[in-house]
Amino acid sequence: MHKAGFVNIVGNPNVGKSTLMNQLVGERISIATFKAQTTRHRIMGIVNDSDCQIVFSDTPGVLKPNYKMQEMMLAFSESALADADVLLYVTDVVENPEKNADFLAKVAKMTIPVLLLINKIDQSDQQKLGDIVEHWHRLLPNAEILPVSAKNKFGTDILMKRIKELLPESPAYFAKDQLTDKPARFFVSEIIREKILLYYDKEIPYSVEVVVERFKEDEAKIHINAVIYVERDSQKGIVIGHQGVALKKVSTEARKALEKFFAKKIFLEIFVKVDKDWRNSQRELQHFGYDPD
Repeated sequence: MHKAGFVNIVGNPNVGKSTLMNQLVGERISIATFKAQTTRHRIMGIVNDSDCQIVFSDTPGVLKPNYKMQEMMLAFSESALADADVLLYVTDVVENPEKNADFLAKVAKMTIPVLLLINKIDQSDQQKLGDIVEHWHRLLPNAEILPVSAKNKFGTDILMKRIKELLPESPAYFAKDQLTDKPARFFVSEIIREKILLYYDKEIPYSVEVVVERFKEDEAKIHINAVIYVERDSQKGIVIGHQGVALKKVSTEARKALEKFFAKKIFLEIFVKVDKDWRNSQRELQHFGYDPD
């Protein structure tokens, strides 16, 4: 008997969805940083055993949209409710359970198995955790509640066991050696974007998009040309930095991470271009891959 299914991870920003996904998949599929809106797309990570295939899907944090890009990010999260075999709703010990009640109401109506994961339990005590569990049980009475700490790998083995039990009988959806549905170029842009999130302040990380224009691979090395798009000339100056120092730092850190990811020597060139107000342009957003269909 072979089992297979789609296990979609949803929840508000900064509750640890990407960290959890990386623990479950065992590969660094989703970038995970301390800033909200790190994940902008649905990213699949595939776990294969001889008798099962779990297709995990990490989604952007649920938020009230302020501009078109966030509308499209919310569409990714809502599409994850439509095609899941098992839903993982991730919360943590500090967030307000009533946040984004509209999305929660949709989760409450679901007929598939919902596992509610209370993450970061290492930051709580027994009494407080008991109160949180009780509160969530009232909000999502049909959900199964599991306390976890994704960062410390606490509860993740029990979670994996439970997911396998809940999967439907099915042949595999993807080849058994496949780790993700995304091409190599996608991970290049994600890794560069992660470094931007780490090294720039304020609105810069949320105003940039990274596009890989050249990805040429041979046995020993990969040549990559990438463009960082910003919305304004002033942002371009900040990204490049005085005498190019800031951009050089991002390029160096991205190259090291890419060499680790691909296990090959990387030659990386990064350029910066202005694409005015791209976050509110339907055409540009589709060009950058924000169409959920």
